[in-house]
Amino acid sequence: MQNATPPKPWLVLLGLALGVCVTNGFARFAYGLILPAMKSTQNWTYAEAGWLNTANALGYVLGSLFTMALIRRVGASRLFSAGVVLTAICLFATGLDASLLAQSVWRILAGVFGAGSFVAGGALAAALFQDDPKRNALSIAFYFGGGGGLGIVLCGAALPMMLDWLGPEAWPWSWIGIGLVSFAICPLSIWAGEAMRVPSAPPPSRQPVPMRKMVGEICGYAGFGLGYIVYLTFLALWMQERDYSANLIAGTWVLLGVCITLSPFAWRSVFARFANGVPLAMILTGIAIGSALPIFVPSAEGLMVSAVIFGLSVFMAPGAITNFTRQNMPQDSWGATISMFTVVFAVSQTVGPIGAGLIGDRTGDIGDSLLTASVLLMIGAVLALTQRPLDRT
Repeated sequence: MQNATPPKPWLVLLGLALGVCVTNGFARFAYGLILPAMKSTQNWTYAEAGWLNTANALGYVLGSLFTMALIRRVGASRLFSAGVVLTAICLFATGLDASLLAQSVWRILAGVFGAGSFVAGGALAAALFQDDPKRNALSIAFYFGGGGGLGIVLCGAALPMMLDWLGPEAWPWSWIGIGLVSFAICPLSIWAGEAMRVPSAPPPSRQPVPMRKMVGEICGYAGFGLGYIVYLTFLALWMQERDYSANLIAGTWVLLGVCITLSPFAWRSVFARFANGVPLAMILTGIAIGSALPIFVPSAEGLMVSAVIFGLSVFMAPGAITNFTRQNMPQDSWGATISMFTVVFAVSQTVGPIGAGLIGDRTGDIGDSLLTASVLLMIGAVLALTQRPLDRT
């Protein structure tokens, strides 16, 4: 990628962020709201319910590996655009067959295509506003937080009330509706990807990613993958099992999504200031507190505070990784470095949902899994604090 800023850079950033709305806000996190209806109508255990998000995470592992191999050959722009479109197709198809086998296939494929788009889009967002560190940090943070937060707001505002009105048997229509909205988003995201395309890229660097010098950041990001997904997978189910109303579930998720959307503005100065592991450690601490609060303060007020703290933190972990990469690595290594971090994240993320489900089946309370996730996140925060800045050369 070159340093030249494309025309209409903020519209380009919006198109990139809307890609995250599809690949993350919808493909990964809408499942947590649809899960209670799917579990009740399909008679799943907690482990079976967790499996489908683990399947999506396994797809992310495959997609991340493919991205590492393809991003230099195909280009970040093409990977981003193709991933958004193919993820939208998978979301629509998820509502067409209720069998666990079909659900697993589409969740895996959504992970494969979503990972390619997510990684490539992060590299594209990092290339915006190269001559302005504050705007560059904001563009990275908004890419990860803005689109994903919008996706969660839309799902939170629509899905709990729709399923409460139509009944849990209507859950396939949730996926079909999400797919249709994703198709509507695709044109702007494709345009944004094309706007960032470089006709003649410089020869790729053969310099390896210095993983040994990134152990603190890598371990912290692995802790993020293990812990964060438990809250987004099982919180709505935990609330429903305690007879919280559909209105409260919807309100909690909308507030969560709004805070995710606003989170870039809360973290941009931190990203611009630090080139070490401090931003990731601070973010993981916030996610850990947000994950544990519903258990210690099981009230509407506790859930609202939890949603605010968790929402202001969760989507900024990938932003912290991208910012760390931008500040510490040469530009032609950004794609490979972000892909490496994404593989670490994706592998650790596969354990979270099914592991949380097994804990819930063993203890009979999925809330125990939220507390376990909080502990893992705090361990990750401590490890991230050990990361020091690198020599860009």
